[in-house]
Amino acid sequence: MQSLNEILAAKAASVQRPEEAKQAINDAFAEIEAAGLVPGLELGEKAPDFALPGATGATVRLSERLAEGPVVLIFYRGSWCPYCNLELAAYQAALPEFREAGARLVAISAQLPDDALSMQEKHELAYDVLSDAEQEVMTAYRVRFELPDKIKPHLLDVTAAALARQQPDGRWSLPVPATFVLDSAGIVRARHVTMNYRTRMEPADALRAVREIQAAGA
Repeated sequence: MQSLNEILAAKAASVQRPEEAKQAINDAFAEIEAAGLVPGLELGEKAPDFALPGATGATVRLSERLAEGPVVLIFYRGSWCPYCNLELAAYQAALPEFREAGARLVAISAQLPDDALSMQEKHELAYDVLSDAEQEVMTAYRVRFELPDKIKPHLLDVTAAALARQQPDGRWSLPVPATFVLDSAGIVRARHVTMNYRTRMEPADALRAVREIQAAGA
């Protein structure tokens, strides 16, 4: 059975885009990462609490989810991102194992609640899909970055349209794809944060971290 990152690699290999566009985006994202602009929370750091609207409008508070056990917190770019779609679907497939381990899954993007609902329904996601339209949570978790102007001409039309809808002021920003595994006290016990949006934390690795948390009684 293919791993998530093998599936993502196959998707990346199938994408037909001008080499100039690929290189421009890769170079710009490498510069952002090298500058340390989106480091994300570090291991051992306490995750800030938050309350965000879910896809159906109900507010979800992190501390309430943590009261039930460990939380796997996934920041994704949006429903327009095929890699994000594959990632969230892979976590849905592993959801029974996460539930058995006593963990909750929470996914966050900057998309509006209506778009989050469409994402949840499309992939039949049975876990929290939250909207951080003001990007305050992304900022607090140090995963928010602004797209450099030089790569905007290289964006796919669907990407540009989605970002323009969310952020009509033209200052388009996104979360770097990031996953944090939090123990019940909200402490980061595992993390995956990278500007290489074609790679994500494997559900198996997140599940292993959850089981280690539970075995340690954290």
